[in-house]
Amino acid sequence: MEYRRFGKTGEIISTITLGGMRFIHGWDDPREEIPRDTLDQCTELVKLAFESGINHIETAYGYKKSEHSYGIVLNDILNIPRESYYLMTKGDPATAGDTRKLVESQLKALKTDYFDFYGWHGMNNLNRYMEACKSNGPVVELLKLKEEGVIKHVGFSTHAPLHVIIKAIETDLFEFVNLHYYYFFQRNFAAIALAETKDMGVFIISPNDKGGQLFNAPPKIKDAVTPSTPIQWNARFCLRLPSVHTLSFGMTEAAHFKEMKGIFPTSIPLSQSDRQIKHKLDGFELEDPFTCYDGYDLQFDPSGINIPEVLRFRKLLKCYDMKTYGQYRYNMFEEDDHWFPGKYPTPERIEMIDTSKVPDNIPIKQLISETHKELYKPKKNIKINTRAKK
Repeated sequence: MEYRRFGKTGEIISTITLGGMRFIHGWDDPREEIPRDTLDQCTELVKLAFESGINHIETAYGYKKSEHSYGIVLNDILNIPRESYYLMTKGDPATAGDTRKLVESQLKALKTDYFDFYGWHGMNNLNRYMEACKSNGPVVELLKLKEEGVIKHVGFSTHAPLHVIIKAIETDLFEFVNLHYYYFFQRNFAAIALAETKDMGVFIISPNDKGGQLFNAPPKIKDAVTPSTPIQWNARFCLRLPSVHTLSFGMTEAAHFKEMKGIFPTSIPLSQSDRQIKHKLDGFELEDPFTCYDGYDLQFDPSGINIPEVLRFRKLLKCYDMKTYGQYRYNMFEEDDHWFPGKYPTPERIEMIDTSKVPDNIPIKQLISETHKELYKPKKNIKINTRAKK
């Protein structure tokens, strides 16, 4: 295991964090009732994590049973000394009063009297940013709880467009940021660079799952990164930046820890062998003539289609054979959802695209239509838990 200083928090944390989102039955109600097999799994994972050198555990109120599971395992089953590990949780209370009540309930669930890191969860668009950071709002209350010693460090977690992340960083209210960044999504590099100038901790969300379902990568990618696995290579790609401090791994079984150990040692910058892999992966983008256009100038197009993400999934499909991942993420678009917003491109919506912003040589309507045909799966009558989109 390797360790890095988590920005101006000053805490030295492991470069791999044990994420707490994927326990068996984790999303079932009621959150307080923890089945035996959930506890058994959580116990095994925590033991393996500590044995592997991980000293940072991450969870959130929104992960349903996760906080209660960790609380029981860490304190009642394993009796781990609280000072021997760092604990991060998150929540998205709407008011100062709600903030204090929520934090108190989370302290009870996790059976602790303080949190090392607390992130306002899901600062995913401009409205949520403004509500969270307003005068006498929830973030201000979190900072009061910091003054009281209940929280040591305050940050935020985000799935927002880049400009919103930058606005939040520029407030100077936060000591760390949790965001998405990995080889197959490098859009947020500018936010990481800005966070570095502020000496903020940088925590990478879901590099293995949302980073491309790398545990189920297609042969083309597996062959390109050999002798590493896609998970190992992508982790080293992220950690090549000294301003990236830890990656969240939602491990669910012992084999995941064995693979994790193959990440190390990392290199800043990338080693020559890893640069050769990157060169090979970069070269795959030459296989399609339209991957050079990312569509971010159409990010808020009147059609309501999430054009940059649709084009990204198209690139991954055409250049990297990542159809399974593309279908997985593409079919999570929700019109009114702040976690992964986007309308599906019906013929009527495609006609609404503002093509005046698109280079003449990019057949944007055709690209969007073809991608929808390849990746869209009509939804069955099953309610999707939007929090699982993290």
